[in-house]
Amino acid sequence: MAEIDAQPKSIQILYDWYVSGKLLVNRRYQRKLVWTLEEKRELIESIRNNYPIPSILLAEMPGGRYEIIDGLQRLFSIFSFIETSYSTSDEKYFDVDEFPSAKRRSNEVVFENFEALDRVSREEVVTILGYSVPISIMRSTTESEINEVFRRINTYGRQLSDQERRQSGVQDPFSNMIRKIASSIRGDTSDDLLPLEKMPEISVDLPKTQHGYGIQADQTFWVSEGILLSTDLRDSKDEQCLADIAACIVGGQLIERSKDALDQIYSIESPENERIKSALSFYGEERLKEEIDHCINEIRTVTAFGTSTKMRNLLFSKRSNNGFPALFTTIVIAIHQVLINKKRKISDYGQLKKGLENLDKRVETGRGSTTVDERKKNISAIVGLLEPHTVEADISYVYSNHSAVDIDNIIQRSVVESSGYELKQGLLTLSPRNRCIDPGIIEKVAKNICAIANNGPSHDGTIIIGIADKKEDAQQVEKIDAVRAREVGQKYVVGVSREAKFLGKSPEEYFTLWKNGIRDSALSDPLKADVLSSFTWNNYYGYGLIVVIVPKQKAISFYGDYPYIRSGDELLEVRIPREIADVSSRFSK
Repeated sequence: MAEIDAQPKSIQILYDWYVSGKLLVNRRYQRKLVWTLEEKRELIESIRNNYPIPSILLAEMPGGRYEIIDGLQRLFSIFSFIETSYSTSDEKYFDVDEFPSAKRRSNEVVFENFEALDRVSREEVVTILGYSVPISIMRSTTESEINEVFRRINTYGRQLSDQERRQSGVQDPFSNMIRKIASSIRGDTSDDLLPLEKMPEISVDLPKTQHGYGIQADQTFWVSEGILLSTDLRDSKDEQCLADIAACIVGGQLIERSKDALDQIYSIESPENERIKSALSFYGEERLKEEIDHCINEIRTVTAFGTSTKMRNLLFSKRSNNGFPALFTTIVIAIHQVLINKKRKISDYGQLKKGLENLDKRVETGRGSTTVDERKKNISAIVGLLEPHTVEADISYVYSNHSAVDIDNIIQRSVVESSGYELKQGLLTLSPRNRCIDPGIIEKVAKNICAIANNGPSHDGTIIIGIADKKEDAQQVEKIDAVRAREVGQKYVVGVSREAKFLGKSPEEYFTLWKNGIRDSALSDPLKADVLSSFTWNNYYGYGLIVVIVPKQKAISFYGDYPYIRSGDELLEVRIPREIADVSSRFSK
């Protein structure tokens, strides 16, 4: 049984825990950052006035770290105020100059409003930092106890959306798989356990909030295609949509599209929960995830074919701002029946796109479309539209090594976990007057491969060639290559097909340039052989990308006579014996 220890802590101490990475968020059950500016300001006002605030609940972990069970939104609101992300209700910012810990951190992390003139007084800084936050710490706690406590906390209090309520504290294969698929499609995939300071990078920013979070709602697949509204994304309706799709596919029978049907599936040990878990165990979680990813990727390819069309505008005869999650789930299930169950592939994206125009006139989209019988009718109608534009295909054609969803996810993940990812814009310089192959670029990529491999035997990584880090680079590409970048989070897809065209080479010949460059590099074996076998070309909406997987290694890797390592996204050559020993220790555990 868990022990509870009440330990009030000052905000100053909690901030020091925050910057040293002692406060962790477990994404298996925690929500994203969702508080509005008004909610944050209300909390800060309470602290300024020395009013009581609700207790924070933490679970003690090894190494002096703490997992946040309850209080994620409150803690981050306090710390982001200290780091000048927002002002008080009377438009005053925290005075970082009066707090040495924050001042030191500001030298490493950009505080957006650091130079703001209107700041709270020195006396208020003292009041805020000295404020005693009620903290309860669970000690000697099992994972199941943490899950149950979290579930109970979220059964009452602030109202959750239906899907947030379903996911609260539920840890079974189905719920975990849905969370992973949803994160992949949104682009906020990360490790399950994440330092609190990393949460903004994987949280969703709504158009009207502008918190500066890493995922822009209107850039996600769900919102950009019109399937969901931005507020729906905040309420996890993307997960609800995916749960409906997955249950219908893996269970072998359609379920009613209703709140009660999904509630039963998420209700631990209910007959429906047991049925779906048993079916998933037989079907395979990874297989189902890959199939759903592929079906959604094919939908994206159809809407992007020719003149890119927003899915909502393609499917509906009348313009509207409403979402259409019910019709979307029907389309995905129909595509799954044709491509996966019948082992076919799309042969003519253009004709299929025409066939889906004004789909709302041929299927039922009203409230009656949620019953099992009506869903069957709609799916049959869409299957009839799909099949004429497909051909038989071996099952190996059904899955892509990297779908567009996978690529977007890797790009987003590179921001949070920079040591395991690298993005390069291409082989050529961006100088319009003297455009040529950058003589050091392949060597630099090879050294980064070495460094990623040296993250340790439990870590792999990915390098994508065809991505610009900076907006200025993307704009330069548009000028010299007439290619408009596709924005994904904070990065810009420019592709390498443009470079192949400039060099007068086919994609295959351009791809071979890179592969031969790595083959002739000073990378050590077996890393070189492993990497060469993982080189792939990805069409990615016609941009063309080279994806290089860096597999896990059992021993230190070298480039020439020295190993390389990464500190964040910085590449470092290891020349000092002690440093080499430190790298070696990563492989001896």
